[in-house]
Amino acid sequence: MIVKMKKVSLVVLDSQKKESLKALRKLGVVHLEQVEGSGAVLSAFKESSARTDKALSILDEVKADKKLKIQQVKLTGEEASLKAKEILDLVDRKKSLFDSINQDTQELSRLEQWGAVDPSELASLAEKGIFAYMYEIPSEKYALIGDDLETMVVNSRLKTTRFLLLSKEPVETRPASLPAEAFSVPLPRESTDVLADSIRKAHQEIAAIDREILASKKYESALKEYRKQLASDIEFENIYSGMEHEAYEENDEGIKLAWLTGYVPVDSFERFKTGCRENSWAFASSDPADEDPVPTKLKNNKLVSLIYPLTDFLDVTPGYREYDISSWFLLFFCIFFAMIFGDAGYGALITIAGLGLMLKGLFKGKAGASVNFLIVLLGLTTFGWGVLTCSWFGIDGKMLPRELIELSYEKVSKFKYALVNGLPLDSKAAEDYANLNQKLFCFVLAFIQLSVAHLKGIVANRKSLKAFGEFGALLELWGMFYVVLAMVGDPERFHLGLDETSIMVGGLPLSYICIGVLFFGFLLNFVFSNYSGSIKDSVLESVKNIISVLLGIVNVFSDMVSYIRLWAVALAGAAISGTVNAMAGPMFGKLTMVVFGVLLLVFGHGLNLILNLLSVIVHGVRLNTLEFSQHLGMSWSGIKYRPFSEQEQ
Repeated sequence: MIVKMKKVSLVVLDSQKKESLKALRKLGVVHLEQVEGSGAVLSAFKESSARTDKALSILDEVKADKKLKIQQVKLTGEEASLKAKEILDLVDRKKSLFDSINQDTQELSRLEQWGAVDPSELASLAEKGIFAYMYEIPSEKYALIGDDLETMVVNSRLKTTRFLLLSKEPVETRPASLPAEAFSVPLPRESTDVLADSIRKAHQEIAAIDREILASKKYESALKEYRKQLASDIEFENIYSGMEHEAYEENDEGIKLAWLTGYVPVDSFERFKTGCRENSWAFASSDPADEDPVPTKLKNNKLVSLIYPLTDFLDVTPGYREYDISSWFLLFFCIFFAMIFGDAGYGALITIAGLGLMLKGLFKGKAGASVNFLIVLLGLTTFGWGVLTCSWFGIDGKMLPRELIELSYEKVSKFKYALVNGLPLDSKAAEDYANLNQKLFCFVLAFIQLSVAHLKGIVANRKSLKAFGEFGALLELWGMFYVVLAMVGDPERFHLGLDETSIMVGGLPLSYICIGVLFFGFLLNFVFSNYSGSIKDSVLESVKNIISVLLGIVNVFSDMVSYIRLWAVALAGAAISGTVNAMAGPMFGKLTMVVFGVLLLVFGHGLNLILNLLSVIVHGVRLNTLEFSQHLGMSWSGIKYRPFSEQEQ
């Protein structure tokens, strides 16, 4: 359930603001409204945090030898700050060295055909009255150089002639008799030998920097702890500097007060009042207004709470005034997960993995992690569905023990159906029968889950005529269920028309009854869905949005049909399993190929597990957070309850 909240305004003496905030954080029950602090201290904390984040990302990219266990070293806050700065300085120096290497390499590449070039030698010649300038020209154009110019060929390679233009006077302008094809070659800043040596030394320094950064991996835990502390300091300083305050005169003495606003769960309100009394704080409390950004605190039993790791991972929180669907989310997610994986063998592996994580946590004192129990629960439900459908790593029924086939359920197991009806285990008729029933089961799930959504809506609006709108939506859903069965599910058994095979109820065709229910539900929904005190206004609102209202019927159809994805994805996974087995099977006939067969099975089924997991995230989660939630009217716009506390940090 969603715990009720109280909105509180807390007033403290401005002179005791810092001490009061420390006490409030220790109390740990108030979710504070967002404030925007400022100041040099807050800026310094944020800069340190950003610097530490960058340093940690750098260390995270460094791949150390997995066999080498790095002993972590503890640091004080000041030491951690200096270490983060040192790591960033090393990286900046490394970037500078790479830039230098790049520039020097370009220079060497530019002068590669000249051989060794030393600007100091040309400068020495200039001191003796001989000025030399480097030029290049296409070899066929060299003869066009005027006779008034003195040149010396250095070499002719790749159809280019390199030469020195010699003069007894400095040449400040380009000689007129020099062909346009000749271009001047600028001197390097250093000799080519010095440039090559600089590149070599830069590479050596980069290697030394890499070793130093690798050695800094031992400070990774200390930097993470420092980052946590900075997060706490930033939160505290943000609130401290962002608190509103006021001054007024009383008895000729100026008394400054400061205050802040937040929310306290009703089950922690007595603890909050006790804290206020002990710290001499003044407070006012009230029920939150509709426009208030009230946080959501969920409180459920241990079983239902198993879904929290998933919702936390998805970062979805119901709004304060929305529904807590944790129990329904867990129930249907387990079913969706089981159907998508659809294999008892996979379910067994998932269960074993979950139990292994539990044992690992037991040795570390964390055996009670909810995510481990959730994995086991998902594994068990997958195992159960796999047993019912007789799916064991995609193995063909002819190779399965008869006992496993007997355990399965005839309606959804092609092997059990074939066995009971005396058909071959690979019978196409048996496969079609099981697939049809699995598809129908998907629509039944849609019918049940979406009906739950509208039943909750009826209960929530039971004191308003809007409940008739929800009831109408429920009738639309029930009528549309038959339409889905007739159009997508099993057209041979369910008809929209009237013939000798039509299902009759009380002398009327079931199809007519369901379509009548559909239209009656639409009428109720049209009249009452927007009710807020006036039926007339509700109808006018529906008329204004007539296109959306009409599309609502289509949405009901598409939402129900979308549940067929459970069967389709499971069918694809089963096909992959069967293909992997078919590829690996022949390898087990030869002793030399057994290892390759095992590797293929491990790789193929491992890949299938990963694909199934992605399908669960895409499809299994979607049906809860989109189709189901839309019928509930939920937007998952909630703010998670995060009290200002030391424990939270």
